[in-house]
Amino acid sequence: MSVQLGAVVIYAKDIEATVEFYKKHFLFSILRDDADRIVELVNENGGSRIMVHQAGKAVRQGQSAVKLVFAVEDVVTFCAARAAEGLEFGPVHKADGYVYANARDPSGNPISISSRAFRQR
Repeated sequence: MSVQLGAVVIYAKDIEATVEFYKKHFLFSILRDDADRIVELVNENGGSRIMVHQAGKAVRQGQSAVKLVFAVEDVVTFCAARAAEGLEFGPVHKADGYVYANARDPSGNPISISSRAFRQR
C-alpha cells in the first residue's frame, strides 16, 4: 500500500490574501465550491494540495507547528524571481547537499523553499 501526503490545511484570518499568495508565488490553481467553506489549491505540477480554511477567532496567526516546504531546484533564482513580485525570503542556508530559504505567508505561517528533493546522494 502506498501512502502520500494528500493535503495540508492552512487556517487563515484573510483567506483571499492567503489564496492569492500561493497562486501568485507557487503557481497553485484555485478550486472553489460555493457549498464548501474551504478553498482548495492545486499545483499544476502535481503534489499535495493546500486547503485554506477560515481561522477561528482564538487562532493566533503564525503560531503553527507546520511548515510548508516547496521543492525548488534553483533556490537562489527562485528567490530572486519572487522578490521581483514582492515576496522576500530570508538568507539562503546551506545544508547537507542542498540549500533552502524561509519566508512567511500573509497569515504568518512559515514556508520554505528547498533543493533537498534534487540533491545527489
